[in-house]
Amino acid sequence: MAQAKIQAKMSNEPPCSKFSRTLSMADRSGQLLENLDQLEIRVETLREAASALEQERECILEMIQSTLNSQEILSVCAGEREELTLTANRLMGRTLCVEVSVGTIRNSQQEEALRKATTIIDEIVKKLLGDMEGARHQLLALHAACVTEAPPVPIDQKFQALVIGCALEDQKKIKRRLETLMRNVQNAEKNIKIMDHQKLEDPKANGTL
Repeated sequence: MAQAKIQAKMSNEPPCSKFSRTLSMADRSGQLLENLDQLEIRVETLREAASALEQERECILEMIQSTLNSQEILSVCAGEREELTLTANRLMGRTLCVEVSVGTIRNSQQEEALRKATTIIDEIVKKLLGDMEGARHQLLALHAACVTEAPPVPIDQKFQALVIGCALEDQKKIKRRLETLMRNVQNAEKNIKIMDHQKLEDPKANGTL
């Protein structure tokens, strides 16, 4: 009698089929995939925030350097200039202590393209002091290779092919570096013209007094 009741109870239990287990695994897999999708959004947000900080650091350093090389700082007295220079150098040191780095995943072809593109820019930077005007024209040609709209200057086709072969994040960084270099050259040329103009207008410099 007891055996008959046990058999009856077992017969009333729902069968644990393989199909039911598959559905359960699919549900768990879907939930895990959804979690990973949410994490991917957070990862991209993190990278964007870090990249923004990286650009802000570059901008601050450029502004400090521009202040040190500006005509305004040259027009103040020696004592004030020394104090301003010390403050600017202190700010630069504190800024340089902030290290922000966003790594880029590259394949071997992208690594080689980035290396060659960086070498070309580095070579032009070396020429800046000796031939600023020629280097500026070269920088304009390189920058023209990085923009989508039709540039008003000739494009360096070889450099453009290298940039296209780089990872997307590296393309953006190359463009930013070129824009920074062009601004620095423009500021340097402006300061040179101002100083030369002042020299011409200074009677003592011209030997009239």
